[in-house]
Amino acid sequence: MIRFDSDYTEGAHPRVLQRLTEANSVQTPGYGEDPFCREAAELIRRLCASPEAAVHFLTGGTQVNRTVIAHLLRPHQGVVAADTGHIAVHETGAVENAGHKVLTVPGIDGKLPAAAVDALCASHRSDASFEHMVQPGMVYISNPTELGTVYSLRELEELYAVCRRNGLPLYVDGARLGCALAAEGYDFADVARTCDVFTIGGTKLGALFGEAAVFIDPALAKDFRYSIKQNGGMLAKGRLLGLQFLALLEDGLYMEISRREVALAQKLRDGLTAKGWGFLIASPTNQQFPILPDAVLEKLKEDYAFSSWQDMGAGMRAVRFCTGWAATEEQIDRLLEAIPEREK
Repeated sequence: MIRFDSDYTEGAHPRVLQRLTEANSVQTPGYGEDPFCREAAELIRRLCASPEAAVHFLTGGTQVNRTVIAHLLRPHQGVVAADTGHIAVHETGAVENAGHKVLTVPGIDGKLPAAAVDALCASHRSDASFEHMVQPGMVYISNPTELGTVYSLRELEELYAVCRRNGLPLYVDGARLGCALAAEGYDFADVARTCDVFTIGGTKLGALFGEAAVFIDPALAKDFRYSIKQNGGMLAKGRLLGLQFLALLEDGLYMEISRREVALAQKLRDGLTAKGWGFLIASPTNQQFPILPDAVLEKLKEDYAFSSWQDMGAGMRAVRFCTGWAATEEQIDRLLEAIPEREK
């Protein structure tokens, strides 16, 4: 069985494991106050050209999203997201469980339009009963989106301008951030200057686990360690997070992995296109959503794992194939051989 159902089906990149092994017997303080976490945080500040940024390490994506959002919002506020946003559809109501409503608006190709945020805020302010409704308190996007699409730098700038005009912090979920950077061509510093808080995902890009939360304005991170602890995110052996991010970021491994994942996914896309198959959406990242016949998919399930995404009717279904750090050219070639050409 070859797994394309996610980008974390293997463990960690060998260089990450090597770094963990080399420091295994070194004694350090706990809870992220070790020299490895401090060094990793400083490295992230340099990469982001944000010397004052506050950097914190947590273990997983849902955990960091819930913790950051709960920390930034007041009790009467909610978080604005696209209707396909990860926090709205794939986190089991974690944000709502923390006491905050996810205020969804229609997305476009998985993206949250700046104009939609502006309109939502204007509608709230103009309603005579505004105090009876949840107040928009911040904005959430993921980059890449749930559909594998990527915000252009201009789109990020426009959205951030709307957020600032309406007094809303912009939070970017970067669980697969490296794939967005590889696809669109901007860098960590560009992301840092177009939002207030963002995450650098490790779990989906070669780490055993781990997400880095980067607060560009350190004032927003005041008392964030209390929030981490309250939400079960303060890892006693926090050094494990710092070490992994050092391994990923200090020599460019993070972007090396990201570019490779994207290149393999684009090879799959090009191969399926050549065979005549269409896609649910044009994704420039490591997630691809081809539309294939149910009969073909049933046969594929014997040897390949992938995610069912959307029933398209007439015996056709959109599925997701996702490439990870350990995916190979040979695996892509075998998958393409297993999918027949579309009958004309």
